Amino acid sequence: MIAIDGPSGAGKGTLARTVAERLGYTHVDTGAMYRAVAWKALEEGVPLDNDGLVANLASRARYQQQADGTITIDGHDVTKAIRTPEMDKAAASVARLPKVRAVLVGQQQDMGKDGAVVMEGRDIGTVVFPKADLKLYIDASAEERARRRAADPTHTASNMTNVQYDMAARDKSDSTRQVGALSKADDAVYIDTTSMPIEQVVHHVLMLITDKLE
Repeated sequence: MIAIDGPSGAGKGTLARTVAERLGYTHVDTGAMYRAVAWKALEEGVPLDNDGLVANLASRARYQQQADGTITIDGHDVTKAIRTPEMDKAAASVARLPKVRAVLVGQQQDMGKDGAVVMEGRDIGTVVFPKADLKLYIDASAEERARRRAADPTHTASNMTNVQYDMAARDKSDSTRQVGALSKADDAVYIDTTSMPIEQVVHHVLMLITDKLE
């Protein structure tokens, strides 16, 4: 089990997908789970601040992440629909709900119980898998994270100013919530990717994995 945490735009998604592919592991994007649940709640008219109702929805919904990155919930392909500024805000709201987090953390632990998984999120190394084989905390400067998010074809963004504002708000929300707050595990390896090409980051992480598993 490889746990990768960090803020939006730091590069953890690309890193997690690439490392999982190189190792033949399963990739799990936990952020997409919260986004999918938020999307489903909006579709059903469930208030995003109602912890009990959203948690009930999360427990009965059928979430799937396919190998090609396709995200579905109850059979609906939401791969593109959950990658918008509006869904960023909705997911941040849902992620603050303790009962919802309890449901999704349980599902995430079930997904990774057999190992051979690269799981990315905000609290993987601290809450979901505190005994992961390797924990990484991926970071980058605020300016670089905003640039990457604005250039990411999987996200619908308006302009750099709005992206920076929205990411700062998400950072604050993620780091101040009562349960599962964004933080670096004490034994996680910190990697600043600001000036590192993705292939360099991948190579570094694969070397860490090799050293850890030998």
